[in-house]
Amino acid sequence: MNKMKVAVLFGGVSSEHDVSVVSATSVLNNLDKEKYDVIMIGITKDGRWLEYTSDIADIASMKWENEPARTAVISPDHSHHGLLLMDGNSVEVCPIDVCFPVLHGKNGEDGTIQGLFELANIPYVGCDLLSSANCMDKVFTHIILENAGIPMAKWDFVTMRDMEQFEAVAERMEAKLGYPMFVKPANAGSSVGVSKAKNREQLKEACYVALKEDSKAIVEEFIDGREVENGVLGNDDPVASTVCGEITPLVEFYTYEAKYQDASTKLELPAPISDELNEEIRRTAEKAYRAIGCKGLSRVDFFVKRDGSGIVLNEINTLPGFTSISMYPKLRGASGEPYAVLLDKLIALALERK
Repeated sequence: MNKMKVAVLFGGVSSEHDVSVVSATSVLNNLDKEKYDVIMIGITKDGRWLEYTSDIADIASMKWENEPARTAVISPDHSHHGLLLMDGNSVEVCPIDVCFPVLHGKNGEDGTIQGLFELANIPYVGCDLLSSANCMDKVFTHIILENAGIPMAKWDFVTMRDMEQFEAVAERMEAKLGYPMFVKPANAGSSVGVSKAKNREQLKEACYVALKEDSKAIVEEFIDGREVENGVLGNDDPVASTVCGEITPLVEFYTYEAKYQDASTKLELPAPISDELNEEIRRTAEKAYRAIGCKGLSRVDFFVKRDGSGIVLNEINTLPGFTSISMYPKLRGASGEPYAVLLDKLIALALERK
């Protein structure tokens, strides 16, 4: 039986490059080598695409960035249906059955690389171009999901040009949102550039921090709530994970470092919530997933208000972490899909779309 050829892409020109290589290590270690012929493509922080042929265990250490390697390019020519591997004047066409972009943040889950896969006519794991872009841009996420009747936090947004009239902007936000506020880059993932502002001075600083990451920043009201997540899988008929998971930050809020690099977070699976609330979150996650057009997979994050007044959708992550401590594979595992089975299903869903 011929093996399916799967290209796994990792790294990327993103603030989440270092998380991607850890996620990719887990994915590569769990792909069934009896089923798949795996091609590893590393993307350096400065945007070089390199074929990687050495030990998977060395990926997270970044050794691959400095090893001699052929340059890898996804060809938009449909007759190639895959990669061009180049070494000097030598070019090898390497057909691919499916691409698995284990890429977080910008250039990985914002629609850009998905557009490249579409041009090349290669099936790929995860959301399509439009849903990836709309989930990455938190302003558009709010606009689409609020119009679909999904409960979300009150919000506003600011650009660098708006900062020239900051006092007027601040007055508007204070009247609409009140303190404290959370300020986030509109297009960045995993808590990068996120700040909590408790007064106008902190709000100004937080806006500049966020605007270093993106051309606009979204500002949201503070929700006093527990952070509960669900993992959704599927194309046109998505299914939420049977249980939800709760994240309890042991710091003031869930920072990038807390999420990936230290032990300042507690994960509870299943989340200690009622069956009724678990079901409400599941149904809302599926509704949001369909409304914004997600495909393949997404992790849908909620706040459960501590005053008991309901749930609020926080964000949708179209390519959530796949590290050994990441919530998405844990949620799907608790739903009866061990890591390797989950990867099989994701690849099958990618092929189903084509």
